Amino acid sequence: MAEKRYMTLNMGPQHPSTHGVLRVVLELDGERIVSAKPMLGYLHRGIEKLAESMTYHQFIPLTDRLDYTACMSCNLGYVWAVEKLLQIEDEIPERAKAIRIIVAELSRIGGHLIWLGSHAGDIGAVTVFLYAFREREAIYELFEDICGQRMTVSYPRIGGVSQDLTEGWVDKCRDFCTDFLKKVEEYEKLLTANRIWKVRTKGIGVLTAEDAMEWGVSGPMVRGSGMAYDLRRVLPYAGYDQYEFDIPTGTNGDTYDRYLVRMEEMRQSIRIVRQALDRLEDGPIFAHLPKIVPPPKIDLDTKMEALIHHFHLTLEGFEAPKGEVYFASEAPKGELGFNLVSEGAAKPYRCAIRVPSFSNLQSLVKMAPGRYLADMVTLIGTIDICLADVDK
Repeated sequence: MAEKRYMTLNMGPQHPSTHGVLRVVLELDGERIVSAKPMLGYLHRGIEKLAESMTYHQFIPLTDRLDYTACMSCNLGYVWAVEKLLQIEDEIPERAKAIRIIVAELSRIGGHLIWLGSHAGDIGAVTVFLYAFREREAIYELFEDICGQRMTVSYPRIGGVSQDLTEGWVDKCRDFCTDFLKKVEEYEKLLTANRIWKVRTKGIGVLTAEDAMEWGVSGPMVRGSGMAYDLRRVLPYAGYDQYEFDIPTGTNGDTYDRYLVRMEEMRQSIRIVRQALDRLEDGPIFAHLPKIVPPPKIDLDTKMEALIHHFHLTLEGFEAPKGEVYFASEAPKGELGFNLVSEGAAKPYRCAIRVPSFSNLQSLVKMAPGRYLADMVTLIGTIDICLADVDK
């Protein structure tokens, strides 16, 4: 009997539904997938190595270039890690903590909106793409008001945030929260009971809880498999233990369940934002640590000490104590961890980043075999990858 031979097909790295320069080497038996092997590195920029040549402050803008669909979350993950290394978590003012929670959850919603619009568009629901980006534009406008940037924000800083909220921003944010919940209902009317959407997502890309743990997936991917694993609840940080929110989970571990999980997560993020807005109180937006935190700009014109600290921090940075930390936060795509090693210098000796997209993408090897070639678009979309996040 002749040996069975399979066709090898490259999907990407220019395929539009790979959402970046991802190449997947497929083995096909007709239309059925026998194996799928992600080939990475087309967008590798060496961000971890670049961190070792920069001061702790200088590296913040590069974290924007990890998951650029949710830059605030990447900024905050790094800033929280540095503050843990410096042991100054308790020095952060309450106002700054609340602002950080607000922008982190808005960033989560923004990341999920990009996933929803592109995922639905890939499968054929183009209208949802237009709707989702309409609301993401509103989030961009909120970010632009407070820091002058829409996408690559670099707003969180070591010790606090770069600027205070502008006049009227809180009211605009509350209006967005009210309006957005109505928009989520619009999305669900278009998709949740849609027969075509269900056929393309139900039973596709099934990951059991055991599979999820074995392949190291996190975020909505693992929660879609029925595990209520959310770092905001499991290992509370940044004051999340003081907020009330639910952790949605799935039952079947398929693409449809992961869709439902992310939709509910957006509602829960609005719930958290509203609580943080209620917690906002007058006060400073950064810790009073002159040797670590740059002084307010207004002080540079009137105080010699402020000018000295400003020059020192800008040109030379601060020296972190010797030690090693790992800090993990719940980014929109899953666990984002920063491992920093300090030798007592102004630059990290080593910086390793545990990005969620890289670990989650591995599950493609498990989910793809046995599915049709047309399902690959659905499988890549349900993972919600960002290739800048994967390749670093």
